[in-house]
Amino acid sequence: MNEVIVGLLSAVFAGGAGFTACKVMVEKKLKEKEEEYNKVLSRKEEIEKLAKEEAERIKKEAEKEVERILKEAEREAKIRASEIEKEALKLKEQQEFIIEKELLKRKQELENEIRQKREELQNLEKQLLMRESQLEKRLARLEHREEEIEKRAAEIAKLESEIKALEKQLKEKEEKLKSAEEHYILELQRIASMTKEEAKAELMRKVEEEAKLEAAKLMREIEEEAKKNAEKEAKWTLVTAIQRLAPEATTTYTVSVVDLPSNDIKGRIIGREGRNIRAFEMATGVDLIIDDTPDIVTISSFDPLRREIAKIALERLIADGRIHPGRIEEVVEKVKEEMDQHIRKLGEETCLELGFTDVHPELYYYIGKLNYRTSYTQNVLLHTKEVAYLAGMMAAMLGLDEKMARRGGLMHDIGKAISHEVGGAHSKVGAEIAKRYGEPDYVINAILYHHGDEPARYPEAVLVAAADALSAARPGARREVLQSYINRLEKIEAIVNSFENVEKSFAIQAGREVRVIVNAEKLSDEEAYLLTKEIAKRIEKEVEFPGQIKVVTIRESRFVEVAK
Repeated sequence: MNEVIVGLLSAVFAGGAGFTACKVMVEKKLKEKEEEYNKVLSRKEEIEKLAKEEAERIKKEAEKEVERILKEAEREAKIRASEIEKEALKLKEQQEFIIEKELLKRKQELENEIRQKREELQNLEKQLLMRESQLEKRLARLEHREEEIEKRAAEIAKLESEIKALEKQLKEKEEKLKSAEEHYILELQRIASMTKEEAKAELMRKVEEEAKLEAAKLMREIEEEAKKNAEKEAKWTLVTAIQRLAPEATTTYTVSVVDLPSNDIKGRIIGREGRNIRAFEMATGVDLIIDDTPDIVTISSFDPLRREIAKIALERLIADGRIHPGRIEEVVEKVKEEMDQHIRKLGEETCLELGFTDVHPELYYYIGKLNYRTSYTQNVLLHTKEVAYLAGMMAAMLGLDEKMARRGGLMHDIGKAISHEVGGAHSKVGAEIAKRYGEPDYVINAILYHHGDEPARYPEAVLVAAADALSAARPGARREVLQSYINRLEKIEAIVNSFENVEKSFAIQAGREVRVIVNAEKLSDEEAYLLTKEIAKRIEKEVEFPGQIKVVTIRESRFVEVAK
């Protein structure tokens, strides 16, 4: 329409002649357009009417569908509600059954627990009875000791009376000596024309010298007589000291500890009326200590091998859970067989490590068993290997047979594997074992020589003895700090050198012996004896040391003359 108008206007502006014609045409076009517009409006109204009718129809259908869906949902909800009620009733019945079953189970557990507690109380009562019997035995031993102390007191009283008698005799001798002294003074004044003071000084000097010599002789006689009767008393003193100090001194080396998964297992280890613990102790030969310490059991025995067998067996029984006398004997026997195999294998490995393939197979057991022996806290197998290596190295440096020295070092302490079982010196027991299984003569000589049971017939035997002393005396081998070891040796030598007439001193044998060299021209034998006693007393007073220290005083005269 706008294009037509623009065309007409342009035509009007182009030439004003056709203005009227254009106006007619415009009006005609406008009328046509108005008619078309009216048709469109009428068509729009028809469409809107149809749309309204269609919307009403759809609305009614939707309402019907909603009603149908609501009814269907209500019906399904009723069905589901009935099903839920049925399931709820079923679940309720199941829960009641489970609760009733759980209550019965809990009741049984409580009854078992009460029964177990009663058994534990019975066991505790038995333990208390056992402890009461032990206390009664200890009281009996104490009464026995009191009787012995009373006997000792009577002996001491007797000795005191003898000492008083000796003192009386000594006083009488002093009075006689005093009268002799006065007579001697008068004689000296008469013969030498001395004053009383000069004579007294001379007399005192001579009397002092004579008294010292007489005292030294008397001391030696008394000491020799005391040595004859001292052995019995010394043994009794040692046994008493060991009995008193054994619990404190050996706890670290005579017990093993087994960890328990829980404290409840102790009752099962003890067993009804203690039958399990008795069976275990009978089978292993150890003491099983079950006390109030939580989650552990202590195994006590002086035999490390038995203690190790008992420990392994108890750990297996705890892991298995079946603990009764039959099972205990079965497990202990199996562990013993395995331990025998382990000991033999350990002995064989030790021989191969040292380069010996011709050792009798039966000796493997004795060598491996040394791993379960200790000497002054030093493992005997490790000590044996160390001696073998030291002896071999010294032999190689001296041009001797290295293999002979090493073999002697390996076998030198083999008797310790069974010496505690058969008795006797371990060197002699070891020599018998070596002879039985065909060891060479130089090995037997090394075994016997390292403790002085026979003279050395081979130089390798001397090297074995030296290596044994080196291994035992090595600082740290037997739980001694290096600096304290050095300080003790220096202190011992300083004490000895502080005495008059001592020329030289040497602390040897790892401080277990002191050699003192004195001037033979200035000291007599009796004076050297007195000096030795004084040195020993001074060392006892001022030095702390394990075992004992032997003081050896050497007094010798040397005369040298040169022939020209």
